[in-house]
Amino acid sequence: MSKVKYYYDPESLSYRKIERKKRRTFKFALVFFLAAALFGFGIDFIARQYFESPKEKALKRELQNMELQYQLLNKQMSEAEAVLANVADRDNNIYRVYFEANPIPEAQRKAGFGGINRYKDLEGFDNSKLIVESKKRLDILQKQIVVQSKSLDEIAVLAEEKEKLLAAIPAIQPVSNEDLTRMASGYGMRSDPFTKARKMHWGMDFTAPRGTPVYASGDGKVVRADSRATGYGKHIRIDHGFGYVSLYAHLYKYNVRKNQKVKRGDLIGFVGSTGRSQAPHLHYEIFKDKKRINPINFYYGSLTAEEFAKLLEHASLENQSLD
Repeated sequence: MSKVKYYYDPESLSYRKIERKKRRTFKFALVFFLAAALFGFGIDFIARQYFESPKEKALKRELQNMELQYQLLNKQMSEAEAVLANVADRDNNIYRVYFEANPIPEAQRKAGFGGINRYKDLEGFDNSKLIVESKKRLDILQKQIVVQSKSLDEIAVLAEEKEKLLAAIPAIQPVSNEDLTRMASGYGMRSDPFTKARKMHWGMDFTAPRGTPVYASGDGKVVRADSRATGYGKHIRIDHGFGYVSLYAHLYKYNVRKNQKVKRGDLIGFVGSTGRSQAPHLHYEIFKDKKRINPINFYYGSLTAEEFAKLLEHASLENQSLD
């Protein structure tokens, strides 16, 4: 119960009860609450300036973590760029050179994105510049990866074709050295065994006993196995693809048939002396794009350096051919 207060009235020489007016009470309460509010705001302001709230601490930790993650991402992008640059260098200076493909221009590899502003939705934030630069860098990196991926796809196709080409080129001697009597005549101007006139000899003659095995000099498809060509007698023609065709003439008999696919080193026939031939031997020719070329340049797959040098010496002699 609140205490009742009195005051002494000198006029009436008596004590009178003090009665507080409502208006004054309201003003007093209003002043008190305003003062309390100002004091509270002051304390809150000071607390915000010098003390962190749990929410602020959580946001600060989150920001620090984001900065750390950005640094890690930036480092990873730098490493990826370095690796990609190394791959691009090998691609241009090794792979594409080996497979005879034009290098990819540097401007094409590192081209940016022109035209409209692709990053407009990332602007207007506290770290917009940082975000936009990172996004640009990432986009360029992704584009470089796409360019390099397509290039490697192209190299894979070229490698497959190169592998087929290497297997198809007639690269071995069609008669084994162990079975040879001698290399009778090479490519070039030779004396005809029947007319004794000098004429062009379009292949190489390998002297060997009748029945000596004859091998396919490269992968391909047998396109002829007959005796319908003038002078060749029983002969075989193999289409190796890429413009290469090999011919094996004066055979005793066949070991393959037309349209049969063969691999390098497969037994295809046997040495004979059919057609326009003076003695048992194999007449061997190579065509490139329907033109005869010197077979001496295609024996890297079966001869040693010494054997090749000896073969080259015999092939260069202007002796008499056997057909």
